[in-house]
Amino acid sequence: MFFRQRQAPHATLSYLFGCIGERKAVAVDVVAGDEGWFIEEAERTGVKIAYVVDTHVHADHYSGGPELARRVGAPYALHESNQGRVSLEFMALRDGQRLNAGNVVVDVLHTPGHTPDSICLLVRDLRRGDEPWFAITGDTLFVGAVGRPDLAGREQEMARQLHDSLHQKLLPLAPELEIYPGHQAGSACGAGLSGKPASTLAFEKRFNPMLSMTREDFVAAVTAAILPPPADMADIVAANLRGGITSAEPS
Repeated sequence: MFFRQRQAPHATLSYLFGCIGERKAVAVDVVAGDEGWFIEEAERTGVKIAYVVDTHVHADHYSGGPELARRVGAPYALHESNQGRVSLEFMALRDGQRLNAGNVVVDVLHTPGHTPDSICLLVRDLRRGDEPWFAITGDTLFVGAVGRPDLAGREQEMARQLHDSLHQKLLPLAPELEIYPGHQAGSACGAGLSGKPASTLAFEKRFNPMLSMTREDFVAAVTAAILPPPADMADIVAANLRGGITSAEPS
């Protein structure tokens, strides 16, 4: 397996990983303007990008996922709950679905809470074994924090969903699982994020205060720590629902 983490503007973390032997790769949470980096990195590594995935419809930055998918001829993938909401064609991902990229396999976990369509990606390298090696957690679980629950409105309901997603989908996984989030410190998508761009599930269970709370306390804490919404959020979401920015829009 090869693995690349890309630090982009807005404290966003993007990913490119896959199987060198079978020459297949997966790109995740690409930021608009970074498409060229992903294409060049894939060419340098000798792989073809087989899937381009967004962990949710982003509200803080313009997505480069649709444009990258068009340029490399790969499917652009989102959770299936976006059917009828997003105006571009996309590969509809469902909970439990597996994506194959050679010896690297990716299992989709639907983890609503930050947004209704949020997913995490559980990644295995079959050459190393059949146990998950790491998870790309999007804006569901950060290092030292969790995603904000208010961007879709209904913050109390979404906070309860976020608690359930964490405790039913992520926390039961093996403690040595590596965690790679969608943002680090400086992002508007959560409060209290660490500047460290990776962690393990065991470390987060021990030191992330949001993960040891009761459901009631969690909802109270996560809704009390809500930050101002991202700048230009409505315009960004609208553009991402259309399938990316146009030449007339900012990058």
